[in-house]
Amino acid sequence: MMDLLILFVLLALGFGFGTLAERRHYASIRKREEELAPLMVFSARFPPEPERRRDSRLVSGHAVISVDYFKAFVAGLRSLVGGRVTSYEGLLDRARREAILRMKQDARGLAPCKIFNVKIETSSISKGGEGSLSTVEVLAYGTAVAD
Repeated sequence: MMDLLILFVLLALGFGFGTLAERRHYASIRKREEELAPLMVFSARFPPEPERRRDSRLVSGHAVISVDYFKAFVAGLRSLVGGRVTSYEGLLDRARREAILRMKQDARGLAPCKIFNVKIETSSISKGGEGSLSTVEVLAYGTAVAD
C-alpha cells in the first residue's frame, strides 16, 4: 500500500512540476515569437528575384526537450489502448518551435533577412529500454538571405 502511495505522490509531483515548466517554456516561446515575427521563414527552395546578388549563410537551431515522468506514464497507459498520445504531441510542438526560434536568432546578424529552404529534422533520444522516449531533439536549418 505504501508503494502505491509513493507512486501516486511522485506522479503528482511530476505532473505539477512538469506542467509548471511547460507553461513557463510556452510563455518564453510566445514572447520570443513576437519579437522575431518580422523575420520570415519559408520552405521555398529559392528566394524570389534570384538574379539579385545577396549575402547568404546557413543558419540553424536545435532544441532537446525532455518529457516529465507523469506524461511518460500517461503515454504508457495510452499505448495500451492506442490513439493519439497528446503528451508527446506537446513535447514535439515545443521542441519544433524552440528550434525555429533558435534558428531565427542565429540569423539576426544578416538583418534584415528572410530564411529560405527551411528543413526540420527530428530524432528521439532514449535513456531507457526499448520503446521508451525520454527526450526529443529537433534541428531546424535553412539559408538566411539578406534583403
